[in-house]
Amino acid sequence: MNIIKKNIVCFAVLCAVSLTGACWSADSNTKRRSNSPSASPSGSVSPGGTTDPKTKNNQGDPNSKVNNSPDQTPKSGGFDGNLPDGFQKPTDSVGQRVFKEYGAMFVARGVTPPNKVLFKDESEVSAYQSSVQKSTESIGGIQVVLQTAAMNALKEAIEEAKGQNLSITPRNADSSVRTYQQTVTNWQSRVDPGLTYWVGKGRISKEDASRIKGLPIDQQVVEVLKLEEQGIYFAAGNAKTILYSVAPPGTSQHHSMLALDVAQFGDSKVRAVLARHGWFQTIPSDEPHFTYLGVAESELSNLGLKKVVSNGKDFWVPNI
Repeated sequence: MNIIKKNIVCFAVLCAVSLTGACWSADSNTKRRSNSPSASPSGSVSPGGTTDPKTKNNQGDPNSKVNNSPDQTPKSGGFDGNLPDGFQKPTDSVGQRVFKEYGAMFVARGVTPPNKVLFKDESEVSAYQSSVQKSTESIGGIQVVLQTAAMNALKEAIEEAKGQNLSITPRNADSSVRTYQQTVTNWQSRVDPGLTYWVGKGRISKEDASRIKGLPIDQQVVEVLKLEEQGIYFAAGNAKTILYSVAPPGTSQHHSMLALDVAQFGDSKVRAVLARHGWFQTIPSDEPHFTYLGVAESELSNLGLKKVVSNGKDFWVPNI
């Protein structure tokens, strides 16, 4: 009889252990989490536990899909306080202007932004691009190259968009990564016809136009931006600054592989999906251009960015 009782007790214990393990496995879905504190939907934890950084960082933005890690948490000190370690702030007028216009990417989280505003030549761009983790995907029949974290977020956004019968595709073949020479070509595609236009309007002499065309690129950028201070603009249509149309060579966000020109930029639903995955518009009047910033929208002001509304769209720019 004692043997039977012992067997019954052992059987009961084994059943209890088995059922407990089965219930925990179902709760964790794919992996066991023994001895882990259980977090509530608001991100709180049981006594003695720690808050998951992902949950903590997105408490103020329940719609965000950004999975923040500790290194993605904004720092104190506003925009300057969130710049990369060792960042070389520009001291020249052109560099300062570009920094103000394009600077949002420098505070991106979970990626490797450049530590300076201007790459001087192709070799500097190539060296930087070779130093960061990047991924290549074919999206909409176009090869897209982005830093890996930015690519992963983009792919997640594309999947979410599909669930809403939406598409997210690059606008053209050079919508993501760009070489230094590509930015030279893009720059000249605005400057050369702009000079012709303003000569025709009598605002620039033929001699000055010829002189400006023959300048080294860095000097030409200075001359063009000085002309724009007089209302002589070089963007397409000649009604706004060239910086809203193309970047001076060596300063493009596309060098960083943190930017993508999106074909569906005019669809507010697409913009909302991209924002939930850390992609935001950062250059007013360059509406197709999105920048990966790696945080929820509710955290952007903590990075030292401010929202500017243009043509019914939200742009996040340096608050400097």
